[in-house]
Amino acid sequence: MTRVYLSRDAASLALGADKIGLLLGEEAARRGTALDVVATGSRGLFWLEPLVEIETADGRIAYGPLDAADISSLFEAGFLQGMPHPKKLGRLEDHSYLARQSRLTFARCGIVDPCSLEDYRAHGGFAGLDRALGLEPAALVAEVKASGLRGRGGAGFPTGIKWETVLHLQADQKYIVCNADEGDSGTFADRMLMEGDPFCLIEGMIIAGLAVGATKGFVYIRSEYPHAFRAMNRAITIATEAGYLGASVAGSGRCFTLETRLGAGAYICGEETSLLESLEGKRGVVRAKPPLPALKGLFGKPTVVNNVLSFAAVPWILARGAQAYANYGMGRSRGTIPVQLAGNVKRGGLVEIGFGATLRELVFDFGGGTATGRPVRAVQVGGPLGAYFPATMLDLEFDYETLAAAKGMLGHGGIVVFDDSVDLAQQARFAFEFCAAESCGKCTPCRIGAVRGVEVMDRLLAGIEREKNFTLLDDLCQLMTDASLCAMGGLTPVPVRSALAHFPEDFDKALRLSPAAE
Repeated sequence: MTRVYLSRDAASLALGADKIGLLLGEEAARRGTALDVVATGSRGLFWLEPLVEIETADGRIAYGPLDAADISSLFEAGFLQGMPHPKKLGRLEDHSYLARQSRLTFARCGIVDPCSLEDYRAHGGFAGLDRALGLEPAALVAEVKASGLRGRGGAGFPTGIKWETVLHLQADQKYIVCNADEGDSGTFADRMLMEGDPFCLIEGMIIAGLAVGATKGFVYIRSEYPHAFRAMNRAITIATEAGYLGASVAGSGRCFTLETRLGAGAYICGEETSLLESLEGKRGVVRAKPPLPALKGLFGKPTVVNNVLSFAAVPWILARGAQAYANYGMGRSRGTIPVQLAGNVKRGGLVEIGFGATLRELVFDFGGGTATGRPVRAVQVGGPLGAYFPATMLDLEFDYETLAAAKGMLGHGGIVVFDDSVDLAQQARFAFEFCAAESCGKCTPCRIGAVRGVEVMDRLLAGIEREKNFTLLDDLCQLMTDASLCAMGGLTPVPVRSALAHFPEDFDKALRLSPAAE
């Protein structure tokens, strides 16, 4: 029986993977051919989806992107034996898009059956946990600190320091909370990991629990991710039944249990304290800090809150050693970063690579430039509150410090590409509009400032008292930056100021086109 691998990742399904799977089964049945179809996650080469991989003596041979018209000709050509066909891609490992990457966190994604513990272990799964069970908590924390791992959710705070804080606190209960409320535009790495390699996240959270003395964990998953929610629930059930979760983790006598929670559908719940409020059954509003969640987090107890990708990096670190992980990257940005290419880009997908690649390499060498074929004019890095960088700045290196020095941020690793048809004045207006819609409303600078920001932008774009309104805009941005309770309001000026700094001609264009300027 021939084994066929087909991605059931949400993006693959949106591109027609389910239909291709159904048609393959029907055609095989007509021909009396037996297929063993394995549902996997995606490798993240979304411009080639839907694709299938066939297990052959020469490795897994891929064909894609496929549509209904290809199915009959694939069988005629002998694709089940890896024979030539116009849609044959060969071994994906040899494809330049993957060959140039350093896949550590995503090493198994698209390769293993996400529901198979046997498959997970066969591909290196639980090697990190096996080592962790033989270490004292302080040694575990020291290993994570030495790796240089920083929060992959956007803040970039050293993960080991956060864990160390919780480790040294005395409490009758400690918690591990995974922030899987992935809401930034152009990001999908958390979803891909949860759907394609959920046991990796589970293993990382177990290790975190062992490291700080926490016995309970929660995965707070974005409400728009029903596939990931189901995948994580199924994986938790399987891991619990196999003894990796429960009263005695892998027979160690140490307890760690895990549950999922579906998000409240608000962007602000991606902020860690708002997420904790939502987990407690309250309205998702930001808490004042201090106290930090590490000191007083979920239900007032010491809590480690990390992103999916932070936890998912931990098993590799424990299995291979802190120095092996720290050997990737540059400066204070160590390890690898899963970069998500989206927007107007020819080859959208996921690229895991050591920190230090330039924006130009990512957008052109991996992304292939714009999907429209028009010149790249701008890229937004770090989600809807990230800076817009012009094409002249694409030689910036992709790491925390370089992007911060350029008055931007790395965020969750998303890059959204725009061609020369984009209007950056309108994009600046959208930043305020987005904040007005998504603010939790707790603090005045964010709640009121975003609304006033839209009004000021509308006056500017209408050509009304431009000098006065530019001054007012600058004051408003400074106020929101300095006085907002959290990053929602504090970072909203970043895309606005970057658009003004790098694309001032778009604001002049708005003036020239305005009836009020005539």
